Amino acid sequence: MRPEQLLQAWKAGRIVPLASAAQRVEMAAAFGPAGSEAVLEQLQGWGPGVLVGGGGSSGRRRWCLQPLSHLRASAAATGTWLAAQGLEPAACLHLNPLPLHHVSGLLPLVRSQQWGCGVQQVEPALLRQPQQAAAALPLPTDRPVLLSLVPTQLQRLMAAAPGLAWLRQMAVIWVGGAPLPAGLAERARRAGLRLAPCYGATETAAMVCALTPDHFLAGASGCGQPLVDVQLQIDAASGAIAVRADRLSPGWLEAGRLQPLPRNGAGWWCSGDGGELGPDGLLVRGRLDGAIHSGAETVFPEELEERLLVAAALAGLPLQAVLLLPVNDPEWGQRLVALVRPLAGADPEALLAQLATCSQAWPAAERPQRWVACGQLAPTVGGKWQRHCWQQWLASLEAGPMG
Repeated sequence: MRPEQLLQAWKAGRIVPLASAAQRVEMAAAFGPAGSEAVLEQLQGWGPGVLVGGGGSSGRRRWCLQPLSHLRASAAATGTWLAAQGLEPAACLHLNPLPLHHVSGLLPLVRSQQWGCGVQQVEPALLRQPQQAAAALPLPTDRPVLLSLVPTQLQRLMAAAPGLAWLRQMAVIWVGGAPLPAGLAERARRAGLRLAPCYGATETAAMVCALTPDHFLAGASGCGQPLVDVQLQIDAASGAIAVRADRLSPGWLEAGRLQPLPRNGAGWWCSGDGGELGPDGLLVRGRLDGAIHSGAETVFPEELEERLLVAAALAGLPLQAVLLLPVNDPEWGQRLVALVRPLAGADPEALLAQLATCSQAWPAAERPQRWVACGQLAPTVGGKWQRHCWQQWLASLEAGPMG
């Protein structure tokens, strides 16, 4: 769907399902036997809005209802955040390299309508070619430019001098959708990029907190303080990041029925992410559904992956990607196996041995018990790991050839 078609549908008061071509069968199942027309008619009491997919990083996508009023509230809060940075929202140009069926690709359209600013859609494939992107997307010098990226896009653009120079022209670069690797963050600081690492979800109508570029450049980590219309806390029982805001999704569609978003009696919704609240705001520890229990310890594989990437960068090791996956262990309950993708041309066995040495001093519960080279290891184009798929790959590898 094109942006102008979506705006026209909203003017007509419609709720619009947004899905990629690959997601349409999955969305059709969420509508159930009644079909989309009947279900959308039942949802019209929420006013114009969207059904948009979220929760893919947990291995199960949910089609969340987000009324247009919630999306506008999110845009207003982001505008207040910008104004606090000395930027007039209406004077900005908002670049958008994400598709409309991604909540972070939907919000630039809503923000442009809310703020009265310019918005320019950027073909995502162009950002895979940083030299061409810089030439094809000249930036104005008379107004601030805003950009939203996932870490994979940021890394690709920073890999070439023209892409890096192009990024230096941005007033704000929101980075979300996946954790920002510490090594990449430090390179961005050294390059003077005005990053604003942020956190949000489809259920929260995108961003709920963001670190200011000034704090980022000063060395602060994490995702900053909550926006003006949001409260954050860490759930005492689960360690989950909990959100309270009027723009929380009413619920998600399942078998043709709207399942209410679970909240406690005080209105808090617990995300699937673990976190901490510190002096600089929110620190995201990783997916709770990805945490494992090894011995008596709760271990967050995403934190350890980041630690390995930093250690490898400091040691100059040719590491392209690493993913830590749990395997059952009769003594520990679960232990970790590391899937490793070396840089092209590197010796896989030598790299595995070097990484094992890097982690030798780690606590036993955190130290991978086995290292496996995997040349095809990579996240999705959105920068997220489909851990269940790689778990299946590992299981098939351990099962060995059939017959």
